[in-house]
Amino acid sequence: MWLGETEKMIRAAFDEAQDEGGLLLIDEADSFLSERSAACHGWERSQVNELLHCMERFDGIFIAATNMIEALDKASLRRFTYKVEFLPLSFDQRMAMLRDQLRASPVSDEQWLHLRNRLGRLDGLTVGDFAVVAAQSAVRKRDITAEERVAMLEAELRLRLPSRGRVLGFL
Repeated sequence: MWLGETEKMIRAAFDEAQDEGGLLLIDEADSFLSERSAACHGWERSQVNELLHCMERFDGIFIAATNMIEALDKASLRRFTYKVEFLPLSFDQRMAMLRDQLRASPVSDEQWLHLRNRLGRLDGLTVGDFAVVAAQSAVRKRDITAEERVAMLEAELRLRLPSRGRVLGFL
């Protein structure tokens, strides 16, 4: 009964974006564009084929995001004009993000030096890590200190140390 429904929805999304002159974004694109040679069912190949066909005929802006680019069907990669890798933040970018998140909190020069040293050891942080920490901070009943914020960033980074250096996205 459900066979072919995903393909219809993929086609409808592309058609709507085309008709409205809109941008189409598919997040976690690896779930739709996985390698066909690894498919166990015909519908898996059919879904990828439909998406590839839609990509081919689409005149608008199509963005696909994944952190598993190695799982994508190789034919899909040819259909992207640009492949953009979002690397972890540089030290200066990490400092700017922290300053932005602490702009309402008073931080002494001595404390900034200490925070700077700790942040310097956190290679691999992403904008997403700062967003998670901001969300965690928002649900607390009190303001978190600068030290707590950096500790939360350290915890976020520890969670994914084995995957450091992987692609975070592409266009």
